[in-house]
Amino acid sequence: MILSMTGFGNATVECRTKKITIEIKSLNSKQLDLSSRVPAGYRTLEAEIRSIVQNSLERGKVELNMYVENLTTDSSVHLNIPALIGYKSQIEEACDKLDVEMPDDWWSLLLRFPDAIKNENSVEVDDDERMATLKAVRMAVDQLMEYRTTEGQKLEDFFTNRIKNISTLLSEIPRYENERITKIRSRIEEALVSLPKVEYDKGRLEQEMIFYIEKLDINEEKQRLRQHLDYFLETLNGSKGQGKKLGFISQEMGREINTMGSKSNHAEMQIIVVKMKDELEQIKEQVLNVM
Repeated sequence: MILSMTGFGNATVECRTKKITIEIKSLNSKQLDLSSRVPAGYRTLEAEIRSIVQNSLERGKVELNMYVENLTTDSSVHLNIPALIGYKSQIEEACDKLDVEMPDDWWSLLLRFPDAIKNENSVEVDDDERMATLKAVRMAVDQLMEYRTTEGQKLEDFFTNRIKNISTLLSEIPRYENERITKIRSRIEEALVSLPKVEYDKGRLEQEMIFYIEKLDINEEKQRLRQHLDYFLETLNGSKGQGKKLGFISQEMGREINTMGSKSNHAEMQIIVVKMKDELEQIKEQVLNVM
């Protein structure tokens, strides 16, 4: 079974007067690249939050956002106007320099920034809030993992179909091989005949012909490619975390396909090689999303 590195999860937990929401999303990356945005009053929990994510997700470019909403009216809690003004000014400057459109929904954007809401009272996270926050993180991570599993199944089906297509194309090559050898031999003999007053030893010519044709033999490449195709499918059904291995196998498949193309000397075989390369490129592109 394979897992995708692409995923999304969110969870909301209410704790007395607070509603705590965790959103987490991931994309492909060679290692775990985790960034988190946590309100100022909850930064003491950031190490525990990151530990939960790191222990569960292993790889991927992961972004975690935490939002806290007060469920009661509290005069000590109000918008941090100076901070909002600063954020808005910087966004306007960035849009101008990057030549991109201004946001349509300013409030939705600005209220996502850290310290957009200011609490005049000192904020201390009690045990109930801590437990609620960590519960929300675990729920969001579990949801993201379910998403990764679903996407992983789609990737597995995709890879299986692409490997099957390459295998079918590979099985079409033998029917052109005898014809290919005959054509190569005929071309060489016709070239010799067309040369005026050239004498040659027919026995030596036959030896050189055999040597040349052996250099164009692709039986080893076909055998190795078949082994790589089988190993790729075997790895798909192995344990999770096989993304890098699948990448290495696809590189080896590419080497055998390229060698067959350079040795083919036959139009129909080269067309088959091009089709195999197209299937393989699709595999390589999607392998980057595998855990």
